Amino acid sequence: MPIFLNSSDDDFETRFAAFLTTKREDSPEVDDIVRDIISDVRARGDEAVLELTAKFDRLQLRADQLMFTPDEIAAECAKVSDEERAALELAAERIRAYHVKQLPQDESWTDETGATLGWRWGAVDTAGLYVPGGLASYPSSVLMNAIPAKVAGVENLVVTVPTPDGIINPLVILAAKLSGVDVIARVGGAQAIAALAYGTATIPAVDKITGPGNAFVAAAKRRVFGKVGIDMIAGPSEILVIADKNNDPDWIAVDLLSQAEHDKSAQSILITDDPDFGRAVTAAVENRLETLERRAIAGPSWRDFGAVITVDDLDKATQLSDRIAPEHLELCVDDPDTLAGKIKHAGAIFLGRFTPEAIGDYIGGPNHVLPTARSARFSSGLSVLDFMKRTTLSKMTPGALSAIGPAAVTLANSESLEAHGLSIALRLKQLNSD
Repeated sequence: MPIFLNSSDDDFETRFAAFLTTKREDSPEVDDIVRDIISDVRARGDEAVLELTAKFDRLQLRADQLMFTPDEIAAECAKVSDEERAALELAAERIRAYHVKQLPQDESWTDETGATLGWRWGAVDTAGLYVPGGLASYPSSVLMNAIPAKVAGVENLVVTVPTPDGIINPLVILAAKLSGVDVIARVGGAQAIAALAYGTATIPAVDKITGPGNAFVAAAKRRVFGKVGIDMIAGPSEILVIADKNNDPDWIAVDLLSQAEHDKSAQSILITDDPDFGRAVTAAVENRLETLERRAIAGPSWRDFGAVITVDDLDKATQLSDRIAPEHLELCVDDPDTLAGKIKHAGAIFLGRFTPEAIGDYIGGPNHVLPTARSARFSSGLSVLDFMKRTTLSKMTPGALSAIGPAAVTLANSESLEAHGLSIALRLKQLNSD
């Protein structure tokens, strides 16, 4: 059973604080394994990738089979039904339209001294996009990673997707094609991250790696950060639903299970101001778990990490939500917009009873690659900006240098950086002698 908390209880603060520190993944051996995998791929390139793919994905490949050929891509795309193709095309269109709005603007101005200042934005040259496989494969993740990269202006995209036992999801391949990606490697796990970071004879090195994955992928991204950029270290999925009694308990139950079915370590939390409603939702979850296809995954997630929290009012719910800083936050209340205005920390907010989190996973428009494990306190979901970098611009006229240069010389001398000061002072001396 999930944990039950009531904000009116004397021991609530102690129990809630303990709940916030619950560790949902405990794999101390993962980092050591990943370190060895990365070292092996750096040293042996394709040979190591092929051996590791055979070991973990039970797939024997040659180096010339690591990448999907154009004919293979076309063949897989042709397997997709018209209905599924239309759904993917609609999702791609909506995701692209949303992310175009995120494009930043270059700026330039001349200040009162005559100095010209500003910045310009540019895309990274190459990005590697990791798409999960294994328990489930996600064409939606291809769209959510590749489309923002293309909108940002990234010219070269490399998708890596594991194909355990040689099983390929045609939807993943079509999603890549719809996103403008032609380079797709059938590689997963830490070896895929290592190959993207350092390059092999077959898989090109990239400048930035994005996309969610399991504990091995997360550990690999952490280790290669600095050699390449990464989007974030993603943990197990999570959802917080704030709901009043004016909801159908079964709706809320399946919303909670929509994240629980991702992973046994996923977390689903309900905060409500009505204890009877909380009990009704709990009963609805248990009923759904009797028939849910992925109940073997969702059941342990709900049992081990689920929570039902009762509060006196919805203002208290927003306070607790900010302390949780959830990846996904549903506001199933009469006035979701007002309540959302009180929320500071959440990866994505879904407003109202007819906006389930699942709509955001596929077709809403905003990105579904979001900060987990309370990191929404200081980070954001994937966006166009993750594939861009800002370069600042400065241009001094003689008059501008004369106006602000002496202060810079003073500061350089105060830090005992003589050459810094001289590089400015020599120019000032020339200007003063003219």
